[in-house]
Amino acid sequence: MTAIVEPGGSIRDQKVIDTCNKYGIVMAFCGLRLFHH
Repeated sequence: MTAIVEPGGSIRDQKVIDTCNKYGIVMAFCGLRLFHH
């Protein structure tokens, strides 16, 4: 995996950002939720 696109706004965003940085994964925030319950 080299890149992740996610809507952002989670209380765990910083943990995900830190993990992406640790493994050299690009992450982009799109602000659009594509999965709905």
